[in-house]
Formats: sequence, structure tokens, C-alpha cells
Amino acid sequence: MTIQERINPQAREALDGMLTALPGGLGAIADLTDRRTTLYAIVAAESAAAAENVRVVFEDRTVGAQEDFAAVRVRIYRPAGIETTLPAIVYLHGGGLSMGNLALEHNICLMLAEAVTAVVVAVDYRLAPENPFPAASDDTYAALRWVAASSAELTVDPDRIAIVGMSAGANLAAGVALRARDAGGPSLRLQMLGYPMVDDTNTTASSHEFLNVGVWDRLSNIEAWTFYLGDTYGTDRISRYAAPARASDLAGLPPTYIDIAELDVMRDEGLTYATRLVQAEVATELHLHPGAFHAVEIFASQSDLAQRIWALRISALNRALTS
Repeated sequence: MTIQERINPQAREALDGMLTALPGGLGAIADLTDRRTTLYAIVAAESAAAAENVRVVFEDRTVGAQEDFAAVRVRIYRPAGIETTLPAIVYLHGGGLSMGNLALEHNICLMLAEAVTAVVVAVDYRLAPENPFPAASDDTYAALRWVAASSAELTVDPDRIAIVGMSAGANLAAGVALRARDAGGPSLRLQMLGYPMVDDTNTTASSHEFLNVGVWDRLSNIEAWTFYLGDTYGTDRISRYAAPARASDLAGLPPTYIDIAELDVMRDEGLTYATRLVQAEVATELHLHPGAFHAVEIFASQSDLAQRIWALRISALNRALTS
């Protein structure tokens, strides 16, 4: 059976439609600037077609520089009409660490703020290759520190913060969870990692298996790591905060939720990371979705599979943040 035949039928229909409009997918666009432009145009068209969620208000702000950290732009979402103290979600968009902005997953942040009844702070972290590691990690950690330090201003509970990211966002979430553990804070109730991009070596079986799905494949992944790691790519000088799979000790990390797609280059590194977390006595919830490809809940958002994925994530966030 081919990989395409193994894809969930509804998700396959959505993927085929995307590839008809954009043969080969985004990865087929060699120039990164053109690739970003195309992605942002797709997102803009989808956002224009979607009804604005009037039940959530949002604003863009620039968080001031802190100690050794540069200023970073964030977008803050809050359920409308609720002035009581709420939990917070620090949200990190995907895009291979080289694409993406606050618009990329805007509709997801609107949905999460309403579904979890939480303040969502999306981080507009700097992108590679113009800004290799540690730029994006620093921006994300600075944003997390700002949320915790500004809890009174934001009307959030500093003891109920989750960090959430998918793909590249999961890389940053996992790396920042390690940084927060090592630095003694801020504390996290949950790290939610979707399709975690945590292993820079590209040596797993799944990293060789998926070459032509059309969303994210081996060549895209290698390029992304090359952009992000810069001169350290392929060396033994790579920080655990850049590639969390390189962390020798995962003990003491916050409870973790991990989503993995069956048909994804990142499948095996996600499974290995989840296993290591369990072995380190970190409470870990793992979901392996059959028939799913990378970021299926974004590229096939109307499929039953996507709805199940979001229902599981929202349930986990509510359990973690409302206790």
C-alpha cells in the first residue's frame, strides 16, 4: 500500500485539493522568500473567508527587552467579557522555524482562547536563516517570562500556564520547557507538543520513509534544521534547547501531551521523546493518529480526523489548566 493510500480518506481529499492548486506543495518552491509569500497568501485567503470570532478580543503588543533578551512582538487573545483571572497559553506557530507570523495560526488562537477560556499569548519569534538559534528560543523564553511576570496586568494565574506548539512550535515549546526547568522557572502546568521537531539528526526510520507526501518531507526537514542551526549543523555543538532530543536528562519537565501523525517524518522522534519522558517519570499523554500526515488538522481542518485531534487537545488543556 502506498503512503497516499494510507492517508485518512477525508484528509486525502483535502490534501489532493491543495496539491492540485500548488503542485508539489510548499516544498517545491525553492526560493524561501517566494515560499513565505505563497504561504502567507494562502493563510490570508483562508482568514478572509473565516468569520471573525467576536467572542474573543485580541491586541498586538511588543514586549519590552528583558536582561539579555530582545523585545518581541506578541498577540494577546482573551475571551470577551471575562474579567476574572484566567489560565494562560503561550502559543508558538509552526513553519519549519523559517516561515510563519502572527497571522499563520490566528484562527487557532481564537479557537483556543474560547474553548479553554484562557488568555492566549502568541509569539512572533524571529525566523531562520536570517536569525538562527538561539533567536527564536530566546524570543519564546522571553515571552514566557513576560507572561509570568505580568500576570497581574494580564489577569492570568502565573501558576496555570501551558506552552503549546506544533511542529517547529513544538521544537520551541520543548526547548523552552527545558530552559525553564534548568533556570528554575517560570513553572508550567503543561507542555503540548504536536508533531514535535526535536531531533536534528534525521536518522530515524520515519525520517527516511516520507519523501513525497506534499506537506513536509525529509528534504524540507533537513533544510529547516540547516537554517535553524547555522554553523553548528552536523556538529556535536548543538544545544539541547535547539534540539531537545539531545537533552540527556528529561526529569523534572512539566506534564506533557504529545500528538504524533502516523505518516510523518517526525513520527519516530516523537515516539522516542515520549518514551524517554515516561522513563524520566514525567506524566505523559501520547496520541498516535492513524492515517494522519504532518499538520493534518491545519491542511484538512474540516476532516473528522482534525476534529478528533482538536477535541483531544482541548480536553487536555482544560484538565491541566482548570484544576
